[in-house]
Amino acid sequence: MKNVTIYTDGSCLGNPGPGGWAAILQLDGTEHRKELCGGARLTTNNRMELNAVLQALGALREPCAAALYTDSQYVCHAVVKGWLWGWKRKNWVKSDKKPVKNADLWQRLPALLQRHDVTFHWLRGHAGHPENERCDELARAFAARPDLPEDEGFSPENA
Repeated sequence: MKNVTIYTDGSCLGNPGPGGWAAILQLDGTEHRKELCGGARLTTNNRMELNAVLQALGALREPCAAALYTDSQYVCHAVVKGWLWGWKRKNWVKSDKKPVKNADLWQRLPALLQRHDVTFHWLRGHAGHPENERCDELARAFAARPDLPEDEGFSPENA
């Protein structure tokens, strides 16, 4: 199984507003590095953070051991603290009986986590970490593009 290090970030110019996500994938022990980015016309920061993770893991062509670094406590805690699996068990309803926000995206994550051996790591954003700063730069640049597609799963009541 190949080892890969992944850095992700999401950005939103307004929340909700135009957003961007970015990921850097580095195959451990090699110079092979890939940068991915995308975005949406009207979305939220949390949706972009989650999209970055989904796109990064989805880009892996074979099962990998992945160390994934994110500055999103929302994403990191949902996985590390087991909230994701509880939400899934409860049909995407939280313990307070309210629907899980961004369930359309969260529902895609379990299959990726079963395919890959992923270890989530939280790192402080805007703290000078080169890969995190690069992801932030890519995500912000994408969010500023005039030709952003629609975020099909976004709804203002779920923001």
